[in-house]
Amino acid sequence: MNNRNNKRFMPLIMAVCVIVGIFIGSFYANHFSGNRLNIINNGSSRLSNLLHIIDDQYVDSVNINDLVEKAIPQILAELDPHSVYISAKDVETANNDLKSSFSGIGIEFVIRQDTIQVQNVIKNGPAEKAGLLAGDKIVAIDGKPFVGTQVTNEEAAHRLMGPKGTKVSVGVMRYGEGGMKNFTITRDNIVTKSITATYMLNDTIGYMRIKSFGEATYTEMLSSLAQLNAQGMKGLVIDLRDNGGGYLQAAVNMANEFLPKDRLIVYTQGRKSPRTDYKSDGRGNFQNLPLVVLINEGSASSSEIFSGAMQDNDRATIVGRRSFGKGLVQQQIGFPDGSMIRLTVARYYTPSGRCIQKPYQPGDDADYEADLLNRYQHGEFFSQDSIKQSGPAYHTVLGRTVYGGGGIMPDVFVPEDTTNFTSYYKQALMSGLMLQYAFTYTDQNRQNLKEFTEMQPLADYLKKQNLVEKFADFAANNGMRRRNLMIMKSHSLLEQFLDGRIIYNLLDEQAWNEYINANDPTVLAAIRVFKTGAFPKRPAPAQQKR
Repeated sequence: MNNRNNKRFMPLIMAVCVIVGIFIGSFYANHFSGNRLNIINNGSSRLSNLLHIIDDQYVDSVNINDLVEKAIPQILAELDPHSVYISAKDVETANNDLKSSFSGIGIEFVIRQDTIQVQNVIKNGPAEKAGLLAGDKIVAIDGKPFVGTQVTNEEAAHRLMGPKGTKVSVGVMRYGEGGMKNFTITRDNIVTKSITATYMLNDTIGYMRIKSFGEATYTEMLSSLAQLNAQGMKGLVIDLRDNGGGYLQAAVNMANEFLPKDRLIVYTQGRKSPRTDYKSDGRGNFQNLPLVVLINEGSASSSEIFSGAMQDNDRATIVGRRSFGKGLVQQQIGFPDGSMIRLTVARYYTPSGRCIQKPYQPGDDADYEADLLNRYQHGEFFSQDSIKQSGPAYHTVLGRTVYGGGGIMPDVFVPEDTTNFTSYYKQALMSGLMLQYAFTYTDQNRQNLKEFTEMQPLADYLKKQNLVEKFADFAANNGMRRRNLMIMKSHSLLEQFLDGRIIYNLLDEQAWNEYINANDPTVLAAIRVFKTGAFPKRPAPAQQKR
């Protein structure tokens, strides 16, 4: 009998339990979790709810994915200038910049008049093996025309790059030959170099130009050091001008090669990132090699880490102009759709304690991006006295005074040379007409110039070709007013740019570096440091008052 009554009342008992449970849960939620729930409801869930409401009730249909793609960059822009969102289709391109290789066809190209023009063909690469030549114009890809406004650097890279072993067909117009030629190219791994020049400036001083800090930069540096050492190097110039940075570890490994044991190279610290110190292990083979590091306003991030470590440890003389001031540490965080964000999680500090990052106002990207222009207008590029040291004073290992406030201030300042600068030269440079003329001249004279395989004989030949006058005619025919007095004043600048670009087009980037460095004021200042022995020394003690 009791079992029958228990079965009859069981549904009622369960209902009462559920109701009591709801009341208890509500009580605890309201009294103990109310603040947290409200915070969540007032923050991220509002964004989620907003998207749901728009998707459900907005008057017109909306592509929510597109809306999110546009919203995320705006949110990150409110944090700092370097926290960014990268869409799924751009992730591979963004990462390729720092990789030691990528899969493609092996060409360097520029876009002229809405057409891909092959500037250089990488030696032993897929394009060279298929028969492409420098100067070819790619007008079709995979049987479809590829000219006009659709031709952008991003779209061209997207169509020409691809998995190793896959094929791509390109239609090419070649100078002096009628009709389109078709080539089928099998994509392969293309090795990219972050060190673009290694040679001896004179009998004793080696030179190394590092364009970025990538996966293989340290390995490349060891190879370059071995090459220069075999040529009798007694001192070294490392050129980091316009090097925008890259991997932290590459800069740390490089610095380790020149520092004695247990020297602080850099440290990072953030709100949720405890301080992390990076120190030398004493295994470097060039701890006593006299060293000069070149920087300018385009040197950022890892370039500043390396030059800051050398300066604060009194290991090198820094020559040039104040660096960019990018000292925020980004962490890559991927999303399921393949996109990702690079979120700032810490700051970089030099061994003396200087924060590398220059000041910024969250959400004010325009002012931040205009910083270099403001420096230029305030005269910082031309006079060391125009540089305002607004940050606190710090001290190097030997006790030299260095300043915070963003960027690395050089030990030897080299102003930008504007002696022969004119509005004509500026217009020729900014319009792209000099690049166009240099490429056209190269393209039309490849047969005559192919005998030149070294920089100096080619430079001597070009100097006799009256290229400045020929360029002035070309520019005038393309809408740029001829200004004879200005052309005379800027003749050396115009000639150096034109000759340099033709050398680059015909030979390679190292040859171009050798040519422009021959009369470069910053390189010449570096050579003077070695001649005069102007390396870091302990400051003389202040004289005591009597």
